[in-house]
Amino acid sequence: MKKIILLLLLILTVSFDSSQEDAYDVGEWFKFRIHYGFVNAGYATLEVKDATLHNKKVFHVVGKGYTTGVSRFFFKVVDVYESYIDKNSGNPYQFVRNINEGGYTKNQEGFFNQSSNRITVKDHKRKTEKTFVIPDNTQDILSTFYYLRNHPTIDKIKPGEYITIDMFFDDETTKFKLKFMGRENITTKFGVVSTMIFRPLVQSGRVFKEQESLTVWVSDDENRLPIRIKADLAVGSLKADLDAFKGLKGPFKIKKK
Repeated sequence: MKKIILLLLLILTVSFDSSQEDAYDVGEWFKFRIHYGFVNAGYATLEVKDATLHNKKVFHVVGKGYTTGVSRFFFKVVDVYESYIDKNSGNPYQFVRNINEGGYTKNQEGFFNQSSNRITVKDHKRKTEKTFVIPDNTQDILSTFYYLRNHPTIDKIKPGEYITIDMFFDDETTKFKLKFMGRENITTKFGVVSTMIFRPLVQSGRVFKEQESLTVWVSDDENRLPIRIKADLAVGSLKADLDAFKGLKGPFKIKKK
């Protein structure tokens, strides 16, 4: 369950913008409701704040994921992820990962040096410090998705094509890869919304049935908000829906209510 909740927190924020201006701004906040079958398993929220780091104005992004109700009784999850992002380049300066997943805890900070292609990770729980070599423009788990929201070629992508980005997580850099499937109008609690459909490639096996077991719908407007996620799991299925939002930079386009 903890891997599912974590992956949802990660995927829920994936969205894109075809222009060169930021698709988001300070004050943006949204919440997702996560369902496992008929059970309300939990929620995930993301918020963009203003901050100053090393005398520079930066975006401070805060993501939280937590179980609720019956799910909380069987497996308590309280996760907090933070990222400090350069307002011009979109690259991160620092990340925070403070999680408690059924008693499994981590408390880490990562400090990026993009000019020397290094990241230093401080583990406050284990009292260790490690430095890793990273590729150019490497992102952390949260900055990845805000970086992709301003991807300059998303308007040119065709069904079947991929977008990839280097992401640092759990002491290693991996390729986060998404396949564009096309467009679709879907019915939500807010009305009918035009969406773009993506399938992140995941590892098949114990959790997911196959590589393309996840489907993500994002709004086909300037906000590029994630609207819905469906996942076919090895056991059962999982769904997440946009539940609330505020502070969007652009109007949320609804075809009809």
